[in-house]
Amino acid sequence: MSTAPLAFLKGHGTENDFVILPDPDNAIDLPASLVARVCDRRAGIGGDGVLHVVRAAAHPDARHMAHEAEWFMDYRNADGSVAEMCGNGVRVFVRYLEHAGHITAGDVAVATRAGVKQAHLDKDGDVTVSMGRAVLSGDGVTVTVDGRSWPARNVNMGNPHAVAFVEDLAHAGTLHTEPPYTPAAVYPDGVNIEFVADRGPRHVAMRVHERGAAETRSCGTGACAVAVATARRDGLDPAETGAPVTYTVDVLGGTLLITERPDGRVEMTGPAVIVAEGHIDPVWLAGASA
Repeated sequence: MSTAPLAFLKGHGTENDFVILPDPDNAIDLPASLVARVCDRRAGIGGDGVLHVVRAAAHPDARHMAHEAEWFMDYRNADGSVAEMCGNGVRVFVRYLEHAGHITAGDVAVATRAGVKQAHLDKDGDVTVSMGRAVLSGDGVTVTVDGRSWPARNVNMGNPHAVAFVEDLAHAGTLHTEPPYTPAAVYPDGVNIEFVADRGPRHVAMRVHERGAAETRSCGTGACAVAVATARRDGLDPAETGAPVTYTVDVLGGTLLITERPDGRVEMTGPAVIVAEGHIDPVWLAGASA
């Protein structure tokens, strides 16, 4: 580990917050223990995850996408585990690229482990991300909290989600730990679990336990999974009607607009904010990575 201070920024998208580590040449070693320490809200900087900013051509997981996207979002969960995708993270990643002068308002492609995501940075500050297509499976699970159980729809947005509809979001409990679900074999690598309550026509609210991060204030891929699952529950399928379907999804940290297009593409629009930047002390860093 270098003895030089490590530059970082802090940002959030609907209060899903991230430590941003600019590293264009992929020179920083990021063991899981270091990521977890950086994300620690008492002993570190604090965050729901780390956005490791690398040029796609410089990272072995993204070189095959370098012809489509200059930048790779090497995303890590708060516990240090590697994740395929983070929707709020993409919006904050795009905001960082603009903040650092790498892009201006308009369209930008971002490489992720779930493929290349197309994003649009509006001049008013909102970021729209094309999140790909939802894959709905009949292999659902039953989620249980405090003696109550609900069927949960299996929706994959590049990462796995189990979407359960409840009468009251309080029924989800504290969400400090992952709610048990059966059969566990449906999600061998874990799952993000969303609890959803109706708020009005095409308007829902959700809480989420994110795989590797406990409850978070927002989850972009989760909001997309919720919108698609809710549309199917409501008998709406853009592929059949030929008309896009938009849902307002309230998360603890704000509001996201999710639109599913007739061709299956799911788009997410919401804010992204850079709140601070600085340097991590190299002495602390050396201890964290030991």
